[in-house]
Amino acid sequence: MPRVLIYGVVSHLQGGGAVEQARTALAERIADRRRGVGDPRALVGEMRRSVLLVPTAGECLWSARLGGARWICGFTDETALARFSRLHASGDQAADYAALLGARIVDEVVPSLGEPAGLAVDIATEDGSMFFPPVVGIVPESVAVDAGGAEEVRGHER
Repeated sequence: MPRVLIYGVVSHLQGGGAVEQARTALAERIADRRRGVGDPRALVGEMRRSVLLVPTAGECLWSARLGGARWICGFTDETALARFSRLHASGDQAADYAALLGARIVDEVVPSLGEPAGLAVDIATEDGSMFFPPVVGIVPESVAVDAGGAEEVRGHER
C-alpha cells in the first residue's frame, strides 16, 4: 500500500469531497485551455487552489529536467498518478506521493530548488497535460526567469 504524505492541505477538506471537486475543476480548466477557450488567469488560480498528488522518491518530490528547467510533476487524481507510475515506477511497486496545494508547490517548493523550476500537471495524460512555467504570475517574481531576480537564482548551485 502506498504511503501518502499530506502537506499544505487545509483541515476543512474532510472526506475528500472538496479535494475531488478541486481536482476535477483543474482538469476541466486544463481541457478548456487545450481547446483554446477559458481564461489563462482562471487556470492559474485553479491550479493554486487545487491539491495535487506529487510522487516522492525517498524524502524528495519527483521532478524532471527539460528545456533548461526543473519540473515538479503533479497529478490531479490517483488515476493520472497511476498512469505516470506505470511508466516510471519499478515493477508493481506502489508509488508513494505527497498531496500538496498547487500554491505551496509554486510559492514554496519551486523557490527552494535554487534553479529555474515550474510545475508540470498530468504529464502522462494524453491531451490532458499542462505546464506552468517559471514565469512572473505563476512563480514568485524572485525566481521567475522573465524577471531580474532570476539571474541570482540561476547562478546559485545546489
